[in-house]
Amino acid sequence: MKRIDRERKVRDFHQAKWDEPIIFELHKEGERGVRLPVVEQQVVDAAGDGVSVLPAHMRRTVEPKLPEISQNRVLRHYLRLSQETLGAAFNVEVGQGTCTMKYSPIINEAFASSPKMTALHPLQDEETLQGMLEVTHNLDLYMREISGMDNFSFQSGSGTQALFAMASIVRKYHEANGEADQRDEIITTIFSHPSQASTAAVKGYKIITLYPDENGFPDIEKLKAAVSERTAGFVVANPEDTGIFNPKIKEFTQIVHDAGGICYYDQANANGLLGITRAKEAGFDMCFFNLHKTFSTPHASGGPAAGALGVVEKLKPFLPAPLVDFDGEKYSLNYDLDNSIGQVRSFHGVPQNILRAYAWIRGLGAKGLRDVAEIAVLNNNYLYHQILKIKGASAPYIDGLRLEQVRYSWEQLTQETGVTTDDISRRMADFGHQYWTSHHPYVIPEPFTLEPTESYSKEDLDEYIASLTHIANEAYTNPEIVKNAPHNSTIHRIVDEDWFEDPEKWSITWRIYLKKLAKNGK
Repeated sequence: MKRIDRERKVRDFHQAKWDEPIIFELHKEGERGVRLPVVEQQVVDAAGDGVSVLPAHMRRTVEPKLPEISQNRVLRHYLRLSQETLGAAFNVEVGQGTCTMKYSPIINEAFASSPKMTALHPLQDEETLQGMLEVTHNLDLYMREISGMDNFSFQSGSGTQALFAMASIVRKYHEANGEADQRDEIITTIFSHPSQASTAAVKGYKIITLYPDENGFPDIEKLKAAVSERTAGFVVANPEDTGIFNPKIKEFTQIVHDAGGICYYDQANANGLLGITRAKEAGFDMCFFNLHKTFSTPHASGGPAAGALGVVEKLKPFLPAPLVDFDGEKYSLNYDLDNSIGQVRSFHGVPQNILRAYAWIRGLGAKGLRDVAEIAVLNNNYLYHQILKIKGASAPYIDGLRLEQVRYSWEQLTQETGVTTDDISRRMADFGHQYWTSHHPYVIPEPFTLEPTESYSKEDLDEYIASLTHIANEAYTNPEIVKNAPHNSTIHRIVDEDWFEDPEKWSITWRIYLKKLAKNGK
């Protein structure tokens, strides 16, 4: 079989489809693949005396309902599932715009899976954690240099959790200054991540959203009209999801500061900025980075991730505790923060991801970090100019340089063929690709968002472009093949999508699924 169809320049691809049951459905009573270790005598003796070495909240009252299944069937099950999966290590993953799907060096996985890491426990005495605390402290120092901030916490388990922590810091800061009741508004922009507005709303803030001007920049006149004595803060991504960098960002932060607000920066994706511009010089009081984006640690299907949260000196007392301090001889955990917002998750963050990010930065050095940004921007602008050559594709707003990603539109193609961006997304699966559309609501009609990062070669990008070009041509010449896709993938088209909007039909765990079956008499 040909690897690439030279005439069409697209990959000849057909994915395995196993129709594999979930593992609970493979349960067979009495079958086993492992013998559990013998319980320690200390535990047995304590239980016999009616005393347990485990606290009450950690003891089960009923046995866990785990599937009983042999080793070979477990192996077969997960290998089959792996064959039905696409991912950053498997295909040209430039279609997950805003998520920065880049290569994670395998050597860093070896570090993270070392017994020295896997045996760590968060309740160890800090005397036995000096190596990990040193890595965490040094990563803090690197992040300070990269951002201009004065202190970092790695406790947040995601970018959204870091945004929630920053919104909490804004509230705590204004409480400390006696203005919490007065300052009840957070300003953001429509092309920033929805988590910015949602986390601030969870903290009780009214959200004011700025829309772009004719060039795609947040409208500075609307910001001037929005700020007041009620302004608690301003949160924004720059560049936003359009890939457009706002060159007037320092003016924005100054306007908010003049009104008494705090400015915080969503740098979940800073891939086009490393070594070029920093949060401090843009006037921000806080920022966060996603280690599982810019700094190469794996996304791991939503976790475990790490949001690195940095603040200027005046906000250090409000950070989640503990921080890692160093007195010149010993590393220690510092819980003594006068106005800490408290913990946003258990313990101190994800040490494996902290180590991976540390190793990635050390491997690149200062020049290498800037190279990452420059290559990412180069790749993105090559892709940008090639996509605009495809019939029916466009990129709304300015015609100039975009940074690390672009939000495109198939509006013209949809109007002329009836094929939608969701149709094209499903058809891309037939060529071993995928792409993401946009956050809802769709401000840009029929959107798709691409971000090539620094990890991909020109040949990789050309393959992706060829697949999009081929599908766009199909939309104009044989639209039904696109509308009925996929044809070669494990996924299928869902005809009725209404159930996505009905929580009563959701089953995110096997236990919930069984309860809903019983409730419905099935």
